[in-house]
Amino acid sequence: MESCKFCVASIFFLIILHFVVISQSIDSILTTLEGPFEPKTRRFDRSLRQGSDDLPMDHPRLKKNVTSVFPEQIALAISSSTSMWVSWVTGDAQIGLNVTPIDPSMVANEVWYGKESGKYSIKKKGVSMVYSQLYPFEGLWNYTSGIIHHVRIDGLEPATKYYYKCGDSTFPAMSEEKVFETLPSPGPNRYPRRIAVIGDLGLTYNSTTTIDHLIGNDPSMILMVGDLTYANQYLTTGGKGASCYSCSFPDAPIRETYQPRWDGWGRFMEPLTSSVPTMVIEGNHEIEPQAAGITFESYLTRFSVPSKESGSNSNFYYSFDAGGVHFIMLGAYVDYNSTGAQYAWLKEDLRNIDRSVTPWLVAAWHPPWYNSYSSHYQEFECMRQQMETLLYQYGVDIVFSGHVHAYERMNRVYNYTLDPCGPVYITIGDGGNIEKVDVDHADDPGKCPSAGDNVPEFGGVCHLNFSSGPAKGNFCWDRQPEWSAYRESSFGHGILEVN
Repeated sequence: MESCKFCVASIFFLIILHFVVISQSIDSILTTLEGPFEPKTRRFDRSLRQGSDDLPMDHPRLKKNVTSVFPEQIALAISSSTSMWVSWVTGDAQIGLNVTPIDPSMVANEVWYGKESGKYSIKKKGVSMVYSQLYPFEGLWNYTSGIIHHVRIDGLEPATKYYYKCGDSTFPAMSEEKVFETLPSPGPNRYPRRIAVIGDLGLTYNSTTTIDHLIGNDPSMILMVGDLTYANQYLTTGGKGASCYSCSFPDAPIRETYQPRWDGWGRFMEPLTSSVPTMVIEGNHEIEPQAAGITFESYLTRFSVPSKESGSNSNFYYSFDAGGVHFIMLGAYVDYNSTGAQYAWLKEDLRNIDRSVTPWLVAAWHPPWYNSYSSHYQEFECMRQQMETLLYQYGVDIVFSGHVHAYERMNRVYNYTLDPCGPVYITIGDGGNIEKVDVDHADDPGKCPSAGDNVPEFGGVCHLNFSSGPAKGNFCWDRQPEWSAYRESSFGHGILEVN
């Protein structure tokens, strides 16, 4: 591609870190689409802790504070420019050696909503379901969820405040009144006020700082790029074990999890997700393999995403509009080959975008393609080789990923070469999780991984030595790569502003 078109609008990305806050006046903020910049590293202060412990399940922000039939873990997600998903949980989850799923029909689901407080002119119903996480091995505890409800409310006007309640009015067991504001309708001069971006959040004391700061930033939408709860860092009994798939049965094709962490996470997030639409994509910590080869059961049951609305037949990948921005959410832990269903859907989605209506094109998936940290270095090179050219051809502006527990912003790049038409890749996997921040870079002396390291949990291994440039013939650079503009090991979140 010899030339490319850039949007007339401007786009800002600020990373808010716990250890340091990078901020400037609006007039002096460099847009993420400028550059290339000289590579810069802000090194981790080794006198600081690299992370914090998880919140205990009896922490006030994780405890259940409603009776069984009342709604909790309330969350919003975008369905379309005129509709929204409302999700919540009722009933009590069960955990133990023998569990029996609740009948999801025992509690109804309703959402009442309208444009005036206390006046709900429209009522909608949806679907209810439960899921189980089963481990048929002696001594491992099984889990079955409370009743998870999803209701699609429609007829919404853009940039409008709505008041709503959800629950079952026959008990009566309706929630307290909640309020949200719809996003602007698609258009070249209509943009969300502020978009929050979080990766690898978890449920630690650092996570509370991230969420509290995020609430203070008053975003109009949240983008979460995978690894949400880290429930798979626990034994089925709730104890912290070694980082293993099954500490009791290491050869079994399962991974122990403590599913009540998901319920705690839903309560922890509710003050934010009940008023701000939150769009998620799966990470490796959501795989959670259990009996009979079942995976992603919690993720697929708990979250509503606009897959059908965007022509996708899978909740692992989908797209949506937020004003003049078109977002594409891709799945790295399902087939991404150029002959597969996801690739075909992606190609069709890109082909149908009208850049005069949505000038900005943002993509997101969990593991980064461009990454100069030792952790997960070249781990998803196979996915890059399959999909990068397609995204480049259609002029994707920005890509967000997580997985690496640090912040890194790339210069515009394509096929490891600086390219003014390539996307800006941003790694934002520093939300606060229990695995701590990553501090080693692949170009640090003695920190270059071997070609056999960093094997992905899905897909093949395509590690390569660079074929050109300063690192030609080598697996790692001997200095910060020219495509890496800025990197820093700190916990925090990002704010994306488009105008």
